[in-house]
Parts: sequence; structure tokens; C-alpha cells
Amino acid sequence: MAKSKTVYVCTDCGSEHAKWQGQCSDCGEWNTLSRLSVDSTTAAVRKRGFAGEIQSAQRLSDVSMEDTPRLSTGMKEFDRVLGGGLVPGSAVLISGNPGAGKSTLLIQMMCRLAESNPALYVTGEESLAQIAMRARRLQLPIEQLNVMSQTNVDNIIATWDDMKPRLMVIDSIQVMYLDSVESAPGGVAQVRECAAALIQQAKKTNTVLLLVGHVTKEGNLAGPRVLEHMIDCFIMLEGDNDSRYRTLRGSKNRFGAVNELGIFAMTDKGLLEVSNPSAIFLSRSEEPSPGSVVMVVWEGTRPLLVEAQALVDSSALGNPRRVAVGFEQNRLAMLLAVLHRHGGLQVGDQDVFVNAVGGIRVAETSSDLALLLAVISSFRNKPLPQDLVCFGEVGLSGEIRPVPNGQERLREAAKHGFTQAIVPKANAPKGPIEGMRITGIQKLSEALDLLSGFD
Repeated sequence: MAKSKTVYVCTDCGSEHAKWQGQCSDCGEWNTLSRLSVDSTTAAVRKRGFAGEIQSAQRLSDVSMEDTPRLSTGMKEFDRVLGGGLVPGSAVLISGNPGAGKSTLLIQMMCRLAESNPALYVTGEESLAQIAMRARRLQLPIEQLNVMSQTNVDNIIATWDDMKPRLMVIDSIQVMYLDSVESAPGGVAQVRECAAALIQQAKKTNTVLLLVGHVTKEGNLAGPRVLEHMIDCFIMLEGDNDSRYRTLRGSKNRFGAVNELGIFAMTDKGLLEVSNPSAIFLSRSEEPSPGSVVMVVWEGTRPLLVEAQALVDSSALGNPRRVAVGFEQNRLAMLLAVLHRHGGLQVGDQDVFVNAVGGIRVAETSSDLALLLAVISSFRNKPLPQDLVCFGEVGLSGEIRPVPNGQERLREAAKHGFTQAIVPKANAPKGPIEGMRITGIQKLSEALDLLSGFD
């Protein structure tokens, strides 16, 4: 009988400890250690690694420089987030809130790819009848896709060896289990060992493996964080249930750029690609309104035009509210302090609400200038021109700092009909852009002077 040992695993960083302690010594989190019983067989499987075979060392210069062949998903937005398509032998983890459309997106992709590639869809949460009903409702080609309802990883691998699929979907990793692991499905041990066994099989057979993962109420990936280190690509499908649009964002990708963004629209025919994402974020009213300005943000490898809105109103509370939807809360507080110190506008007794229209989350600093202009416009109750676009980073000393890809941002704005732009002086183009008047500024005070000149 195999010997077993007890270790304590941190659910956040995945590090192992010989005994329980209140704080993980590696990541510093409290009360994240959970007990894990590992027998010698399971430990030996994990130590073998994911490749499944031992290879001799070779010089880096001798490694083939040929491009890794990719398999297109049939969706340009999905391919963009993946870095150009699916890579054989890779493991892709797709996560998102319940009802975001993870299963819908995967069944659409698998039904289309199954027409030219052997594919297997394994579900552990739904019956086969439910999968068939969804595929028929979406009017997908279902003749070639193989489906299986199974949660035992050993049985899945046995079927995998028999069918030899080129694509494999596991929906979801939290319900899978191994007989050799003594814990309930969804626990730290089961998720960790099941993922290791499936990824090892994918590497050995050169199969594209797509894993579906649950999220916690905070929006983070459920289960041990070590799962994020084991996979090759981590994608989040984001979007509120009451919103029509879904965003697909890559936060880890060993085969492409991270922070790529794909936009989909949820319809009765499933998830449809949005070919021009800027258009959905620019659905503005015809009449100019105070507190609204369009900014150009950079998502992955392309620019997006997004409307930034601000509402500044007198506060009835002793502590005025600062609410940021789609922007970073701490950065908003910092920008308001810069506005007071270097712009002479006191909003300390005002409630300030800012919003990125369309549900997009803006993480880069190029939105600083647009955010301040929207706040100033709302505070003064003076609308900005409808054909104005802006971007730029604001420093603590009130300087307007340049941002990457300034030329591409301006060309994208000109393509959508914008005729005026306020940008950092270092981002102003050397040559003119047809149909656009570009003003480069170096200080926040210059931006305030420009706003005073608008009708």
C-alpha cells in the first residue's frame, strides 16, 4: 500500500509547508493553508513534469526557429487574444463569472473546428442533452463533434488515448477528480493533480487543451493559484449579465502579447464578434453634455476609442464620495489632488463620479488627461466639443507626459471623424494628419487655457 504524507498547501500561491501556520511565509497571506494528503504515487506523477518524456540538452542556437503552427478558432477576436490562434500541445484556461458565456463560446468554436479536426468536449456539470439543446438553439454544425459526460480524469485519459483528438475541452476543472487523491472535487489537491495529469497528457499527445475554471465572488480564479503557473494561456471572459457585450482579455500568454482585448456581443445566436469595437463605446448623444470626452486607450496591439464621463456635484456628506467605474480608484484621488495643486480647482467638497462607457476597464495611464478634462467640464458645467479626442499621462508636478503609440491613436481617431485632439507635446506628429487639428501641451495649466477657449 502506498505511503502517504501530509502537507499544507497555500491556496493563493501554491507553496507547500510541512506544518500548519497562520500566515504563508511565501506570499504573506493569512489563513490560506489547507491540509493535503499526497501518496507516493501521486507525488511521483507530479515530479515527472508535463512533457511526459526525458529529452537531452541542446544548444539554444540549435533550436529550430520555425514558427509554431497555429490553429485558427474561426473567430478573429478570439485569435487576437490567443496571439494568432491555438498552439498544439498548449493548455488554455478560460475563466469568468457564471453566465458570462464560457460554455457558449467553447461550444461554438468546437462545433466549427470539429468539421476539419477530431475534437472532444468533456462536460462534468451539464448533461449531454443540455449540450445538444444549446448547440441546436445556436444552429451549430453538430455532426462531427464528440461529447462525453465524465468527471473521472483516469477515464477521460483512457478515452483520450482511444480517440486521439486534436482539440479537447474540459468543462470544468473544478469538478474533475482522481481516484488516487484523497479529497473532494474542487479542493486544492484535486484541482492541482487533475490539471497536472491533463496538461501532461496534452503535452505528450500534442493536443490543444482548453480548461474552464470557476471564479470566486471577488472575481479571481477559484482554486490554487499554482494552476495559473501550470497553463500556457489564461483568458478571462468578462461582462455583466445585464450587458449585451462581453470582453475577452488575456492576462497570461506564452505565445503572444498579454492584455489583448476581444469584444463579443451576446445574441440569440450565441457570441458574435464585434469587428469595430470603438463604435460601441462611442454611442453618444447628439447634443454636447458637460463631463463627457473621448479618449484613445491602447489595448494589446490596437487602439480603442472610449468615452470617459464625469459627474461633479455638491456633497451633502461630511466626507465627499469618490466613485470610479472602469478606472482605478486610487489614481482618481491622485489626479484630483494634482488638479487642485496645479490647476487651482478645488473639488474637495464635491462628490466626484467617473465612468468608462461600455463596461470596459481602463488600466493604462493614457486616460489621465481625459479624466481630468471630463471632471473640469462637469465642474464648470461647460460641454466639450463633440469632435474632440485626447490622451496623455498626468504627472504629480502637473506635467503632461507622452504615452506609447501616439501616431496610431491619432490615426484611429481621425478614421472615426474626430477633427480636434489634445495630446502630450512629445506625441504631436511631425507631419499633419489630414482633417485633424492637433494641439500638443506640456502642462496641465495649458489644458485649462484651451478649455477656456472652447465655446
